Amino acid sequence: MRNSECGIKDTTMEGMKHLYFLGIGGIGMSALARYYHSQGAQVSGYDLTPSPLTKQLEDEGLAIHYEDRPDLLPTLIDAVIYTPAVPKDLKEYQEIQRRGIPILKRAEALGMISKKHFTIAVAGTHGKTTTTAMVAHILNENGVDMTAFIGGIANNFNSNLHLGRTEESVFVVEADEFDRSFLHLSPDISIINSIDADHLDIYGDRKHVVEGFNDFARLTSRRVISKEQLPLDFEGALHQHFGFDEDNDFKATDIQMHEGETDFVIRHDETATAVHLRMAGMHNVLNATAAFAATLSLGIDANGIAEALSSFLGVKRRFDVRVKNERYCYIDDYAHHPEEIKSCLSAIKASFPTRRLTLVFQPHLFTRTRDFMEDFAKSLAMADDLILLDIYPAREKPIEGITSQALLDRIDSNSKCLCQKEALLDTISQRKPTLLVTMGAGNIDRFVEPLETMIRQW
Repeated sequence: MRNSECGIKDTTMEGMKHLYFLGIGGIGMSALARYYHSQGAQVSGYDLTPSPLTKQLEDEGLAIHYEDRPDLLPTLIDAVIYTPAVPKDLKEYQEIQRRGIPILKRAEALGMISKKHFTIAVAGTHGKTTTTAMVAHILNENGVDMTAFIGGIANNFNSNLHLGRTEESVFVVEADEFDRSFLHLSPDISIINSIDADHLDIYGDRKHVVEGFNDFARLTSRRVISKEQLPLDFEGALHQHFGFDEDNDFKATDIQMHEGETDFVIRHDETATAVHLRMAGMHNVLNATAAFAATLSLGIDANGIAEALSSFLGVKRRFDVRVKNERYCYIDDYAHHPEEIKSCLSAIKASFPTRRLTLVFQPHLFTRTRDFMEDFAKSLAMADDLILLDIYPAREKPIEGITSQALLDRIDSNSKCLCQKEALLDTISQRKPTLLVTMGAGNIDRFVEPLETMIRQW
């Protein structure tokens, strides 16, 4: 819902001290709630289920409830911030509309913050969370005051939010293309990592996805840093490219990977900077090169950037190595799009070429599974052993014929099966895979700690 639909325009958060969040437990919403709480606002909210994120918020003094009950709404609410994942038939949402309380999308609130700060925005259908965390870590390690909103738990901060010290802090934000949310931002520097067909329930087709990213690039005032060969055509900001090809402004070369770590060289303006990453994958080489380019443009020394990258510990659920010893390795990843699955599995196979890879995958959304059924089948076939969970519906209703069984039937593999979530731990315990990967954007994350604990006891 736009502000104008609520009878208000150009709302700012000035003077709004009582804020209510619908869907407060989401990774992006929780960071925004914590930010406003740190600014002195009284923040409360609703979410469907408790989680580690909501527990952290409650520990910090935020009041949260988990029942859709309008009678639990605070008496005094200056504004409501909501996520598009919240269904419009939610009773609390309808009561908020009835009371005429100003309602803003999370993206609109982020846009207001962006207008007040020098902003580095990281976009892309894949790679934006890791790259955002890298940029934030580089700035922090080099003494740059910054506030960062990260779409995952950055291990260096153990948080999805890093608060700056002053009002002049650089604003680092993950720019989400879902629902065209990133068009609310006002970036000074933009990174665009990838433009693949995704969120087709919003955009319709890849052509409109491309248009959305070009619109985002046009919002950027100073510099757009994009991966090589992306279909970008815009006027305005300086446009620089990064990638592996010789004609890029920032080139990643001399790449060597071993046991989940990577060494490579970034070449730019006749200079060469050696970089070591504690993570694997060509996609992470590209993420680091993009972060290098963005932070170098702020005047940070190249060697200082490389040193920071060498201490970057990654993001939870992004090539997240939970166990690695002589007998067993367990990696968890958020990948939920065929291209992400392909990149992640390729990196794992390159890092552990002698181990048999067992993948547990939870499809995310009926529409995404429908739109990319054949591509999912090809990417998932890369696993030596595949365990497929039921589709996580999130905000959607089931679609006839779109099931995990239908997907499984299309996968060319001699070792594949369906598994109910309640049987997963027993299934893994019986198989004891030497290289286990869990993957997906749904609630498969609830199994990460139990699996890690179990594997460490083998």
